[in-house]
Amino acid sequence: MNAAPADQIRLLDVQALDVRLTQLAHRRDTLPEHAEVRALESEIAQQRDLLVAARTEESDTAREQAKAEGDVDQVRQRAARDQQRLDSGLVTNPKDLESLQSEIASLARRQDDLETIVLDIMERQETAGARAKELAVKVEELEAKAAETTARRDAALAEIEAESGAVRAERAEVAAAVPADLLKLYEKLREQQGGIGAARLYQRRCEGCRLELNITELNEVRAAAPDAVVRCENCRRILVRTPKSGL
Repeated sequence: MNAAPADQIRLLDVQALDVRLTQLAHRRDTLPEHAEVRALESEIAQQRDLLVAARTEESDTAREQAKAEGDVDQVRQRAARDQQRLDSGLVTNPKDLESLQSEIASLARRQDDLETIVLDIMERQETAGARAKELAVKVEELEAKAAETTARRDAALAEIEAESGAVRAERAEVAAAVPADLLKLYEKLREQQGGIGAARLYQRRCEGCRLELNITELNEVRAAAPDAVVRCENCRRILVRTPKSGL
């Protein structure tokens, strides 16, 4: 294949722009904000689950407390009725009096036990409520941090996309001036060779594979016509000659 030396050098400009596009794509994909957002979203999900659990416990203990307090009221009311009967003097039978007094004492013990249960439930509800408030604040803080990080990420992505758009436009303009067959070969090699399809020969070294040409390879390049498209014998990339090639 033949191509004017100027077109071959222009191919290096295309390559440089393609490298820049690759760098921008890598920068876009590896923005630290991506990992930060994912980590924050994961932590937010975990804290929300804990918050739901704490609120559920708070709600459950509230119902449990209401039931326990209802039980205390029932015992208290029954004890009050029994005490009223005892104080009324209407119960005169010794056996009945003893039974009534025994029931009042039993109800007092039962009320004491139930009030202890109520206090325990109240403590658990208070703990759950405090925990829920603490988690709600934490979730709110994490969401604010995630929003700020997302905004930074989106701003960085917009900046990268704007630069990528400018580079793509410049690349299209430069590539349009390269002969179609040379550009086609370049694109094929670029796909095969990890994004580098053309490399400069600098000081007898291929800048694609970084290997120095041996004397035989150098003689072949020297003997090639200026418009001949030569290839590196080591990496097979297009080897572009310049005044600094060391030939």
